[in-house]
Amino acid sequence: MKRGILFTLFLLGFVLIVKGQTLIMPHYGGGAPDTVGVYHTATLDDGEVVPLFPIEEVVVRANYVWKSEDARQQYLRLKRNVLRVLPYAIYAQKRYQQLDHDLALATNKREEKRLIKICEDEIKYKFNTEIKNLTISQGKILIKLIERQTGNTSYELVKDMKGGMTAFLYQGIAKVFGHNLKSTYNPQEEFEIENIIRSYERTRPMGAPPYN
Repeated sequence: MKRGILFTLFLLGFVLIVKGQTLIMPHYGGGAPDTVGVYHTATLDDGEVVPLFPIEEVVVRANYVWKSEDARQQYLRLKRNVLRVLPYAIYAQKRYQQLDHDLALATNKREEKRLIKICEDEIKYKFNTEIKNLTISQGKILIKLIERQTGNTSYELVKDMKGGMTAFLYQGIAKVFGHNLKSTYNPQEEFEIENIIRSYERTRPMGAPPYN
């Protein structure tokens, strides 16, 4: 959140470090407010110069009371499964973004096919060496998280790269193994998964190595 606020202000204008009139900081409660003489400023679109102070993220958590030991164990299994497949969803996001960027720079259909083939080979290698060992539950979560990270279902990604017929065939194979490539992700409905991911993001950068 802190980085998001800073980035937003950078988009609004540009940031400078100035030394000027003493600024009285916001203050609540007893005691005297702090004052600063050197601080960052941001210039808004309308030319107004405003002070810029990063705001630290505040996380509010409730003490969860488990209904039973089985419920607690079920949540822990879900957490292990989410963190097991999350790095693969992040990989899919980055690889798809790279492919999209490369295709935008391609000069002809032959080059586009070559780039798609490279991407397909990389994904197949990833599947054959790692993803094939996932459980059915982990696979279902991964399909949803791919949609969360990329904004597209696995079906749509296959369709974009290989066409509608191939996507249809892949969907048929997936259903044999209990999966649905058209599965979408709703953070309100999947609030437990969303909370697990957000907690992970706060404690570990999204580019970090896979969870063990």
